[in-house]
Amino acid sequence: MKITYYGHASLGIEVNNVTILVDPFISGNPKASHIDINKLEADYILVTHAHQDHILDVETIAKRTDAVLVSNFEIISHFEKLGLEGHPMNHGGQWDFEFGNVKYVNAIHTSSFPDGSYGGQPGGFVIEGEHKNIYIAGDTALTYDMKLIPLQTNLDLAILPIGDNFTMGIDDAIIASDFVQCDKVLGYHYDTFGYIEIDHEEAKRKFFNKNKDLMLLDIGASIEL
Repeated sequence: MKITYYGHASLGIEVNNVTILVDPFISGNPKASHIDINKLEADYILVTHAHQDHILDVETIAKRTDAVLVSNFEIISHFEKLGLEGHPMNHGGQWDFEFGNVKYVNAIHTSSFPDGSYGGQPGGFVIEGEHKNIYIAGDTALTYDMKLIPLQTNLDLAILPIGDNFTMGIDDAIIASDFVQCDKVLGYHYDTFGYIEIDHEEAKRKFFNKNKDLMLLDIGASIEL
């Protein structure tokens, strides 16, 4: 499993020869100006919630690639009206896709489309594929529901928001990694704009002091599990 960071909360995942994008907000992020969305491939696009900084490039990429969207019922209904194909899910549900099993799990946040219309309830994803298991938390506060995840899945990586203000910050993300019983963390949803800028060295130090590994990737960089 290969995971590429495209800035903010945008990810690329390659698993079982399938390419997945998560929350593509790239063209509107000046820090990701070197990423050309017209060259990104996608078989599936996973969307955690409806905020613009998570859906901006969904329609453009999906129309070009014929990607299948995976999200909550309301988000899929919205994009199906635009002619896109989708697979609706809701909290606690899971589905076996060609690349592996996906479970849609709770997140505490808000969710509305840029025009203010209802975007359903926000969520995260637990993905099991190629004998590797990852948790993509989405935009969320620290929540006790995270303790449910390791009851069913042994995680190899937790992808957690760390920018604070709109989501968890560093200290809560450390607790979240305890809750999901995963000490290997990829941080995201930070630095994109002033409200969520972080001190990288301090963040890494705090995780290190708790015997945890926080990875902060350059935009466009990848890791392999």
